[in-house]
Amino acid sequence: MGDRIVLIGPMGCGKSTIGRLLAARLRCSFLDSDAIIVRQTGVDIPTIFAIEGESGFREREHKVLQELSQREDSFVLATGGGAILRPDNRPLLRNIGEVIHLDISIDEQMKRIRHDRNRPLLQVDDLPARLAQLAEERAPLYREVAHWRIFSDGLRADQVLSRILRHRRERARSRS
Repeated sequence: MGDRIVLIGPMGCGKSTIGRLLAARLRCSFLDSDAIIVRQTGVDIPTIFAIEGESGFREREHKVLQELSQREDSFVLATGGGAILRPDNRPLLRNIGEVIHLDISIDEQMKRIRHDRNRPLLQVDDLPARLAQLAEERAPLYREVAHWRIFSDGLRADQVLSRILRHRRERARSRS
């Protein structure tokens, strides 16, 4: 089995950005579960939510994770923020590879995603309250699934990447 890293965390935490950088550094494929779903269906995520609801989207997401767990190659996977919601996804994510929780504060999340219209769960009147609700619901699940966590408030993408690479080097040294 190849070296595989799974990035989890709230919307806007930088999973796709960091994932691309990390994959380039590790010289492996970058995969984004949301992008795979969009490619498979031929429609964007808001359309999937409008037609199938969140449960339909979560079923599609689960199938993608199952498929990825069968791959043998190395890759970095950026998941959707809610991938940890399904109980059967949680062990599946850990089975896919090393799970890193990219975490940010709600204030930082607001800065990053307040104008994003491609996130169906955030099309609400009171965005800070919605983000707080999602954080309360999801944070314990991120902690349950992750092998380790990086809090990235105030950090640039290259700084987060450096922390991930440093952690991996230290972990590799401690194993040998």
